[in-house]
Amino acid sequence: MLRAKLIVTGDDFGYCPRRNQGIVGCYLAGAVSNVSLLVNGAAAAEAAQLARRYNIPIGLHANLSEGSPVCEVLKTNSSLLNQDGFFHGKMGFRTALSKGLLNMSEVKQELKAQVELFHELTGHLPPHMDGHQHVHVLPEVRHVFAEVLEEYGIRYTRVPIEPGLHNCGWIPPSLMDFYRGVEEDSFNTVDVFTSHGIRWPDVYIGLSTMGKNMSVGSIRSAIDSALAESTSTAPSAQSRTVTIELMVHPGYPSIPPVGGCGEGPDDFSQSWERLHELQTLIKPELQSYYKTRNIQLCSFKDL
Repeated sequence: MLRAKLIVTGDDFGYCPRRNQGIVGCYLAGAVSNVSLLVNGAAAAEAAQLARRYNIPIGLHANLSEGSPVCEVLKTNSSLLNQDGFFHGKMGFRTALSKGLLNMSEVKQELKAQVELFHELTGHLPPHMDGHQHVHVLPEVRHVFAEVLEEYGIRYTRVPIEPGLHNCGWIPPSLMDFYRGVEEDSFNTVDVFTSHGIRWPDVYIGLSTMGKNMSVGSIRSAIDSALAESTSTAPSAQSRTVTIELMVHPGYPSIPPVGGCGEGPDDFSQSWERLHELQTLIKPELQSYYKTRNIQLCSFKDL
């Protein structure tokens, strides 16, 4: 039988105490196997302490789009900031980038400052590093991101190309347009990351199963499709282990004004969908599915 290693990564660890509580609960229930820390999150220091206390594998969720920078010299006068002194936002960052308004040396400065702060908070360098709101695969940014990973010896990242995404009719057209953009950027990033010796799991899942779209069925279907595709494209895969990352965002909804990355919590974090993900991930039928399919939950350190 085809073997699979599944990394279930809880993103946005450190965003607020209620997100931390939910992610830790999922980890202790065996439903999340890895976390990604927002070092500029309001509860980042608490998250790092929790990871240490419960021995939770932790990496860096590099953030260039939400809240405030951690690099002191960029907090006042920087191309990365809007007129209110915060990052430009998920779409604002992309707009500023497309207009050539972002200084890539400042991007590098901030990414390095976030790696250093991660080290300060956790006592070690991140084994993996990805981008909040997928900023790490954007044009220009991808090169700087790869340079920083190589410089610090960070071996693993995330490349959000999800098999079967285009068949997901339940995703609204506006959101699908964003996902298609992420996918295109990711395809254009593969050669860059490869040339810097950076690796990532064989399969990525997480866009089609986010929030209200997450169910035991949707996770099973996405994993089954990915494994079927792995064996059809490479019959030899039957004799090796396929690696998969499932991106998740479980937690208890943020309650303003607590949380966020400097501006308070956004709608995404206040949504009931965070709790829905938590409740879905801990369902016994999902755990039994993993066992039936010979899927072992692990972290990036186990690859």
